[in-house]
Amino acid sequence: MKTVMVFGTFDILHLGHVDLFLQAKKYAEQLIVVVARDERVKKIKGKAPIHSEEERRILLGHIDCVDEAILGDESDVYNVIVEKKPDIIALGYDQTVFVDKLEEVVSSNTLHTKVVRLKPYKAEKYKSGIIKEVIHSQL
Repeated sequence: MKTVMVFGTFDILHLGHVDLFLQAKKYAEQLIVVVARDERVKKIKGKAPIHSEEERRILLGHIDCVDEAILGDESDVYNVIVEKKPDIIALGYDQTVFVDKLEEVVSSNTLHTKVVRLKPYKAEKYKSGIIKEVIHSQL
């Protein structure tokens, strides 16, 4: 069975995320969503996510097109790729974190994983940063 993997924080779930999952699912029969760990989110974004890593994982597990929602590895973000050996890794249109080393990890572990970039879905409206700004402005 062909597997596609996506990565992200997925803190405030929105239609852009759902579209990402649906686009990714077109590449394979099984979709694995890797949820960023709370500590990693703090390091990258400078603040903790609103929802805990476990809450985000559970929520994603209830989306029909998501076959498996797992937490990322605490020590090395790339370990899950080596462990699960996906056929395809689907990146969001604006995903840049950890992408630079991705090809190296795939080739050095002799994985036959293809990396694809997905299209945006109304990026001017459905982008987590924009949604968070709107929410915070209403508080």
